[in-house]
Amino acid sequence: MATSSIRFVLDGEVIEVDNVDPTRTVLQFLREDLRRKGTKEGCAEGDCGACTVVVAEVNRDDLSLKAVNSCIQFLPTIDGKELITVESLSPPGSKLHPVQRAMVQQHGSQCGFCTPGFVMSLFALYKSNASPSRQDIDDALAGNLCRCTGYRPIIAAAESMYSEANGDSHADWLRQPAGAQQKPSDRVARLTSLARSDGLEIEHAGRRFYAPLDIDSLARLYARNSDATILAGGTDVGLWVTKQHRDLETVIYTGRVAELNALSVSSTHIEAGAAVTFTDVMPVIVGEYPGLDELFRRFASPPIRNAATLGGNIANGSPIGDSMAALMVVGASLVLRSGSATRELPLDAFYHDYQVNDLAPGEFLVSVRIPVSDPNAIVRSQKWSKRFDQDISAVCTAYCLELDGNTVKHFRMACGGLAPVVKRAAKCEQALTGKPWNEKSIEQACIALAADFSPISDMRASADIRLRAVQNLLRRFFHETEGNVDTTVYSYGRQR
Repeated sequence: MATSSIRFVLDGEVIEVDNVDPTRTVLQFLREDLRRKGTKEGCAEGDCGACTVVVAEVNRDDLSLKAVNSCIQFLPTIDGKELITVESLSPPGSKLHPVQRAMVQQHGSQCGFCTPGFVMSLFALYKSNASPSRQDIDDALAGNLCRCTGYRPIIAAAESMYSEANGDSHADWLRQPAGAQQKPSDRVARLTSLARSDGLEIEHAGRRFYAPLDIDSLARLYARNSDATILAGGTDVGLWVTKQHRDLETVIYTGRVAELNALSVSSTHIEAGAAVTFTDVMPVIVGEYPGLDELFRRFASPPIRNAATLGGNIANGSPIGDSMAALMVVGASLVLRSGSATRELPLDAFYHDYQVNDLAPGEFLVSVRIPVSDPNAIVRSQKWSKRFDQDISAVCTAYCLELDGNTVKHFRMACGGLAPVVKRAAKCEQALTGKPWNEKSIEQACIALAADFSPISDMRASADIRLRAVQNLLRRFFHETEGNVDTTVYSYGRQR
């Protein structure tokens, strides 16, 4: 793997960057190096959406466009891709993009600080969904915050942006070199020409960044650099740099490793490579387990889900990571590798303590194996947070229930937010297994929950409220299975 420069496409031209800190963010590069000030910095942690840009890459001879938060994306991660910013939509002296015109016509901007981020999220929706529902629009904007205009006119802009096009095919609505009229196929060809036959390696001021292309190269690299930081989507590691100001001496990026980006479904399980994004894996998991739909659509926001990986969420091991409880109750397992040796471990045996897991030095997560659904089992998950969209859980619960008549044949429950790690509620499970599925048994199980967990108090909820919440969520799950709760309505009355 030879030292190389970062190459990506911006406004139809190939940008080549040498001698750059590998943990420099895309936002810093845009604003400080290219002096593109349209992309804003609001929070520097992927929460507000002011920094949203769109990244395009080749997917089966076509372009896949996804909105991401530039404030936590390291510049080398866009190597070989096309970067689209708000300036890309409307060249100087030309007319506005349909999304921008719709925002003007619907009065969707006031102070204007958040507007470029909204425009880019809407642009991604515009390019990927020709007829979005109101739910699609709400979901697409879940990662963008506005403090003055309010969301009604922005939603109105989303609903009218297609009519603003009026059949105009203005260079595929993207800025291009002077005089160029490029078709999408031209953009695919340009990106294809940037594809590397070998991995990317960058060194700057003693810091190193590696992006191997295959799993064997990754294993060798990590064996030689077991103290390296493994980087997947960057939605957590990015904050180590932007908020905690850590110096990452060696970074190994998994986003280019072919085997870690594989996603398949067999007759027995879903196999999701550790670098598969939430955007790609969510429909597959929810297709198998429809009861997890709300949980996964409330997982962060589209720009986060477009970058964040299922493997990264699991390996990071946050006690409030939303995916792990649901995967535990369905019996997911992890494929781990060190050197040439692999092993499989149940997910519920992976965590030992806060930020302590079963990975040995030089060992990494290859894939997540999720059993296909049992038609006799009821699988659900519930998230309790202060805000419906784009919020961290105070408590997250998941359940897998199988009944024999009215007797509990099999029951699993796992919780996040109640302990130093996400874990199963063993005493609660024991209290219900073999018992009648009725209110009396549920009340006994709620008492057992108090013995399973000793929650803490923090800014999201007190220990007492957390325990009450998880007990009430279990009661709610019981009533849902009995048909006493309308599950077509979200918490806080929001409709599906």
